[in-house]
Amino acid sequence: MECVVQGIIETQHVEALEILLQGLCGVRRERLRVHEICLKSGPNLGVVASEVRLICNLEQTEPTWTVRHIGGAMRGAGAEQISVLVRTMIESKASKNVLRLFYALGYKLDHELLRVGFAFHFQRGTQITVTVSSVNKMLQLHATDEAVPVTPGIQLVEVTAPATSENYTEVVAAVSSFCEYLAPLLHLSKPGISTGVVPTAAAAAASLMSDGGGEELSS
Repeated sequence: MECVVQGIIETQHVEALEILLQGLCGVRRERLRVHEICLKSGPNLGVVASEVRLICNLEQTEPTWTVRHIGGAMRGAGAEQISVLVRTMIESKASKNVLRLFYALGYKLDHELLRVGFAFHFQRGTQITVTVSSVNKMLQLHATDEAVPVTPGIQLVEVTAPATSENYTEVVAAVSSFCEYLAPLLHLSKPGISTGVVPTAAAAAASLMSDGGGEELSS
């Protein structure tokens, strides 16, 4: 399982967000350049639709592949009352032949994206990852060098944390608490719920740029 929230920020304020994250997380950022291929199952694989994402880390000297299957979100009254999405997720490393394998199994290409930006991985009650990236589409199949922004001037921010059926409540609390520190710059919510950019972002960014960072959080 994983807990996840997303939000958007204008590219002009990303530097301020990075300064804030650097101060809060106390770790160095990692560069992010990821080729993401979304596949959906064909009609010969049963009546239940299946979607997998093949993720290639292009920052590695030898690009590495990961298979990620995102399942359904937690349902019920409790799920509706929390601001963080809790969903099943299975992830596994794969070889460079993984795309050919899924095509042979009957999966079809739905879409592909190139995400370029940076990420922070840190411990705060739980292991949390924050990614900030521009989302780009390919003009030709697998042509990552020719990718163009889906939404120019806007970048996607995602906060994720692994969880289990036993500890997701604590993980949700940790993610929610962390997100409050980012509120002046962006609003984070469940994926699919768009709240737009934050009106206070420009003033908050100017303040951060002049101060040079945030307060480091204890774990």
